[in-house]
Amino acid sequence: MDFESLRTCRVDQVGSLLRPQKLIESFLARGQDEIRESTLSERQDAAIGAVIAEQERRGLPILSDGEFRRLSWQTSFWEVEGWELWSGSWAATLANPSLRGEHETANTKADNAVVSYGVAATGKLRLIESLPLQEWSFAAGCTNRPVKAMIMGPDRVAQMCHIEDSAPHYLDRQEFLDDVVSVHHQIVSGLVDAGCPYVQLDEPSYTGYVDPESLEHMRTRGQDPLSNLNAAIAASNGAIAGHKGRSVFGVHICRGNRASMWHREGHYDEIAEAVFGQLEFDRLLLEYDTERAGGFEPLRFVPKGRVVVLGLVSTKTAQVELAYEIVARIEEASRFIDIDQLAVSPQCGFASGISGNDLTSDEQWAKLELLHEVSDRVWGA
Repeated sequence: MDFESLRTCRVDQVGSLLRPQKLIESFLARGQDEIRESTLSERQDAAIGAVIAEQERRGLPILSDGEFRRLSWQTSFWEVEGWELWSGSWAATLANPSLRGEHETANTKADNAVVSYGVAATGKLRLIESLPLQEWSFAAGCTNRPVKAMIMGPDRVAQMCHIEDSAPHYLDRQEFLDDVVSVHHQIVSGLVDAGCPYVQLDEPSYTGYVDPESLEHMRTRGQDPLSNLNAAIAASNGAIAGHKGRSVFGVHICRGNRASMWHREGHYDEIAEAVFGQLEFDRLLLEYDTERAGGFEPLRFVPKGRVVVLGLVSTKTAQVELAYEIVARIEEASRFIDIDQLAVSPQCGFASGISGNDLTSDEQWAKLELLHEVSDRVWGA
């Protein structure tokens, strides 16, 4: 698939897929030191090869490795000196593999993951190894179709950092964010130089700027949300700077997806002009499966030349949507943006952590196959 065909592709996916049960068990066995890292890696290789083949069989035009090497979607920023999420994430997963607290239930608002999983910097940030490059290189070797690479975005890292506890390494948020961007740019550069055709930043951080609880959390820490938002946009753009046109770049924005829950609420309206108008990405993958996202009016701020991938199919529920309902929503969106600037996908991945969301593998594949039917009805085969 050439650059322009990939940039405008009508069917997309966010990236994570439900792990096979045996792979989940292997992760837990590794966490308890019952198997070696090499054994887990071999099982990951086999599972990734199988899920790539299944995506091909289902006719998906853009593939992923399912994030099958990751304990959670945040793993992309783990092999970084000065940033220690690994031990805490393993401890949380081993204690509760579902990653759902006793007080939490599916399809409800969960605890704020930024607060729950936040840590302080333990030193100056330095990239040790690019896990996204390892992931992409193996997956790309399993297929001739384009494989995307997924990376946790820089502002999400900054939101999770307890900057007040990060001295003497970092004294203010911007100093930390600048180094995060530097690490991200190294990761992106490595992927682009290796020939990765599609790089996606996962930035649920942006909905923090419309979520009342998140806004209050920023203010109580002495931060100005508007200043943070402007810095976030600059950080996303900085991560891909100098590579425009060499790969397709996408940014995914959602409201949280852990264990079929969400942790943020609020419509795009308040941030759309700045975020949609200033992000220098080819594709904007936007959660739009429920009323939590609001209406499509904010899409009027998307510049010509950008593609909006409407996340209209839920990954949080087992019920498979009806094609005509998804088509109707795309037609509604086209009142505010040219229909040739639109595409369709699930609203998020199917498994932010190893245990995944509350649906079966068959239901997951049915939702992904639905995208083809929708695309054919809207844009033609």
